[in-house]
Amino acid sequence: MSTTLVLIVILGFFAALFLISWFSSRGSNSETFFTGNRKSPWYLVAFGMIGATISGVTFISVPGEVGSSGWSYFQFILGNFVGYWIIALVLLPLYYRRNLVSIYTYLDQRFGLRAYKTGSFFFLLSQTIGASFRLYLVAGVLQISFFDALGVPFWVTVLTTITLIWLYTFKAGIKTVVWTDTLQTFFILMSVIVTIIVMLNQLDMDGSDLFAIVWNHPYSKIFDWDWQSGTNFFKQFLAGIGITIVMTGLDQNMMQKNLTCKNQKEAQKNLFWFSFSFVAANLLFLGLGVLLYHYAEQMGIALPERTDDLFPLLAIKYFGTAVGVFFLLGITAAAYSSADSSLTALTTAFCIDFLNVDPKQPSTEKKRIRVHLTFSFIMFLVIVLFRIINDESVVNSVFTAAGYTYGPLLGLFTFGILTNRSTRDRFVPYISILSPVVCYIISSNSEAWLGGYRFGFELLLLNGLLVFLGLWVFSKKKV
Repeated sequence: MSTTLVLIVILGFFAALFLISWFSSRGSNSETFFTGNRKSPWYLVAFGMIGATISGVTFISVPGEVGSSGWSYFQFILGNFVGYWIIALVLLPLYYRRNLVSIYTYLDQRFGLRAYKTGSFFFLLSQTIGASFRLYLVAGVLQISFFDALGVPFWVTVLTTITLIWLYTFKAGIKTVVWTDTLQTFFILMSVIVTIIVMLNQLDMDGSDLFAIVWNHPYSKIFDWDWQSGTNFFKQFLAGIGITIVMTGLDQNMMQKNLTCKNQKEAQKNLFWFSFSFVAANLLFLGLGVLLYHYAEQMGIALPERTDDLFPLLAIKYFGTAVGVFFLLGITAAAYSSADSSLTALTTAFCIDFLNVDPKQPSTEKKRIRVHLTFSFIMFLVIVLFRIINDESVVNSVFTAAGYTYGPLLGLFTFGILTNRSTRDRFVPYISILSPVVCYIISSNSEAWLGGYRFGFELLLLNGLLVFLGLWVFSKKKV
């Protein structure tokens, strides 16, 4: 692809986002940024959430990882499916019944101020690191593939894109994000579909051949019953449930979109339909992965050392201009559908939970804009820091550490929902900090201590359990 074409595609993409921003911000008020005035159509939220859950990391990694672990990731997806139904049936009624803007307000109502601030703090920490990390990875791919040729430094690329994100979200916030997610989901899915069609044409195959290859290919193996394996079915399935509950149901970023629906019934309908669409979208990515490896084998193309490089390599160098354009649109959409909603959620959580603003008051707008700007700058600094470190093991360790911080949220909400006990609020911060530390020690020594057992995603469940037990120890029955 020529650098001129790349520039046109990127500018066209952001032009579309600004057009949506202009459309969605008409008639907005101070409450629009936080709640979208609770007028979002449920089907729009459901479709847009597909793109929000498929980050740039997923977009690149899932097809490539098929060559290493087959379809074992689908075990995790099955757990996700169950997790979404639990959220729809348990958490959404709780949030709508209490009319929450920030979901962490529940912790204040249930336990007290320290639990409330602790839960929101862990979200802010996790989301800042996680969103920055995802944007950093995709920005790195775009930099190497396209922007280096334009002579644009990495920090300029990041600063420009974050500035653009701030500009199209600063006025209508979550309302704009709901609409931009829809466009970004379309680009993500179309990039996969167009890639598959082009590969089928080049291999002189049709749809029935595609299904036959995917069905019979050794990489399409799903289930792993080895209890010591990190991809064991029960580990993946249970972790899929837990991570979905935590990273969607207990995450302001994802739940803020659901809470923009008109009422609880429409929000639940959104999640039910989304759960099926989510499974279908991931099947599409896994099928793409099998076909990419089959294509490389048939064409005698040497596989890259890193599986993450397979999809970008073939899309840019072998599939022609059309696929290159859609790949660029897809990976850009995957990156920024995550970044824009994260920035909005971080602003909302800090404003509501720490500044105690009232979304309905026009006077809150100046504070909200300052917070929005501050988190944009923080995200820029974190991404540049990742670039300076430039050590994959260190960066991955930081991202992994951020994953530990969701465990306390799981423990806090589970204890609040499943028990009627009141805990000693002053001990909550200490329990929430100690639990991830204990989990890290256990995980680091699990093979020696537990007969070769290796923790995978299920470590989150252990983290939540430890917090739950800690809260129980420092609790008493309500009078």
